[in-house]
Amino acid sequence: MAHLKLKGLRKSYADVETLHGIDLEINDGEFVVFVGPSGCGKSTLLRCIAGLEEITAGELWIGDQQVNEVPPAKRGIAMVFQSYALYPHMSVAENMAFGLRLAGFTKDAMKAAVSRAAQILQIEHLLERKPKALSGGQRQRVAIGRAIVRKPGVFLFDEPLSNLDAALRVQMRVELSRLHRELQTTMIYVTHDQVEAMTLANRIVVLSAGRIEQVGTPMALYHRPVNRFVAGFIGSPKMNFIDGAIEADGLVRLADGTRVPVAANTTALAAGAKVTLGVRPEHISATGTASDGAVKAFVQLAEHLGDSTYLHVSVGDSPEPLTIRTDPENPLNTGDTAWLVFPPQRCFLFDEQGHTLP
Repeated sequence: MAHLKLKGLRKSYADVETLHGIDLEINDGEFVVFVGPSGCGKSTLLRCIAGLEEITAGELWIGDQQVNEVPPAKRGIAMVFQSYALYPHMSVAENMAFGLRLAGFTKDAMKAAVSRAAQILQIEHLLERKPKALSGGQRQRVAIGRAIVRKPGVFLFDEPLSNLDAALRVQMRVELSRLHRELQTTMIYVTHDQVEAMTLANRIVVLSAGRIEQVGTPMALYHRPVNRFVAGFIGSPKMNFIDGAIEADGLVRLADGTRVPVAANTTALAAGAKVTLGVRPEHISATGTASDGAVKAFVQLAEHLGDSTYLHVSVGDSPEPLTIRTDPENPLNTGDTAWLVFPPQRCFLFDEQGHTLP
């Protein structure tokens, strides 16, 4: 295992800076996920850790060694890519042992390492097959096995499940969690899929435009996002946002005139200050009956999924529909008028700069 420390890490391509002073510590045996939209710098950061990209400025420490100038092969890391990159003419066992053979390991040592990795990944019965005879999930297990045999201090995963179908992604998430518990090795995982981040990570690093927005446990980011970006990125479906303004009594007036109570502290804002109300789909109550403080909405689409129903509704002149996750027996359907209730304790407020109000 290994402890990582990034101090003011920067990466530039010519005059374009893509990573803007990253400060981060990753503990021994931790499973950390880098998450963010395309172009946020998460894969570039991972490649800097791997040594595949040169660090422009700052420091990278693995254990007690600064590794800025250390070549990738000597950093004690192993990387699993989005592409399986298996040699088609080699068997599974030969693919897994290839790096060890280049490193001069004996046949007995290679056999023992491959056997151990195959047992961990439950692919002993596949060792003599060629890659063309494997499913996508099996190929990804082989790629992971090729990393395991090296016994690295740090595993790096660059969107390893993006080529798999939905069912296999779920299965492989379970396998990766089991693998981490068994190996107890430091793992850093890059994905744009926040569901993967929430289910796999001990801690999540949310990145945007080459900067860290927030670091925390999955539930800390879900319940206590520091800004609108994090709030909208963590959670599926994403958080709903509605423009509003602060009233003198602390209530939030929406564009349709509805006044909504919130638990957030608004004392620092003057009456009339613009804010954004945020509420997650699972926290909105939707009925067909009007009530005090309820927001009138029109159901554009009702998606009945069996275990739940998603209502996509429009509120006033808002260009963005709201998404509500409700009970599967909810009688509301496409074309109905709905009345929405936002529980004050479940509402977030964001100021004009996007910062979360306490």
